[in-house]
Amino acid sequence: MPFTFDMKPLPSETTPAYWFIFRENLLLVEILGDSTSIPFSQNLSKFNMSLELKQPICFGLLDNIPCYFIEASDDLEIPKKMSFHSIRSLYGQLNEDLLWIAGRAFQLMVWDKNSQYCGQCGTSTEIEYNERAKKCPNCDLLVFPRISPAIIVGIIDQEKKKILLANGKRFPTNFYSVLAGFVEPGETLEECIEREVLEEVRIEVKNIRYFGSQSWPFPDSLMIGFLADYANGQITINPIEINDANWFPADNLPQIPGEISIARKIIDWFVEKY
Repeated sequence: MPFTFDMKPLPSETTPAYWFIFRENLLLVEILGDSTSIPFSQNLSKFNMSLELKQPICFGLLDNIPCYFIEASDDLEIPKKMSFHSIRSLYGQLNEDLLWIAGRAFQLMVWDKNSQYCGQCGTSTEIEYNERAKKCPNCDLLVFPRISPAIIVGIIDQEKKKILLANGKRFPTNFYSVLAGFVEPGETLEECIEREVLEEVRIEVKNIRYFGSQSWPFPDSLMIGFLADYANGQITINPIEINDANWFPADNLPQIPGEISIARKIIDWFVEKY
């Protein structure tokens, strides 16, 4: 389903639309039997909701159907057939195109919430539809949606045919993944990889090559995936960030990320190749 990102004034209320309604980091979905969907209607009155909602914002078109995002209050009353869920938990239940559009809607909702006032002069900002930004009417400062670049890297020991996986401080006990970290000001992506790997497990890598990228709107990351080969050093974990790290063969992996993530795609690539 083609999606066009196009923030603009509200379309007519007679136009059917998708409604991406959030409470904190949870998305409202309609569940009918085995079917999970985004609320779809000309307006929200169809669902008999108590309209404790902020102003809806149209952020794009899906097959020429308007898409709105809205932030709901904690006391919003919703129909029994609807419920709030984390976006990641809806993987495999919600149409995948709608799932990633929901991620974009969440990222924009967080940006809208965090840019209500100008950071330069404190004036209330307004949506600048031509720029896809918020604009200060007093000093003309433009505030664009935030995107935070982060690297994620699968490190391969080519001689032993193993991949390095780590259990981070925020992970469940038996959950392991590839290394990742945010890019710092002034860094190239390759420099970020070298720094993060050295900081977290005290080894050096070589032959860094691009793997792929993925928007990770929780709330605003762009994950840029790489593969790299082990060069030298012994694994020594940084206890502030890592609980454990080790080399694993393809046929004896620990619990790893779900299929929605680029981390899993990197690990699946390793399993298929080795």
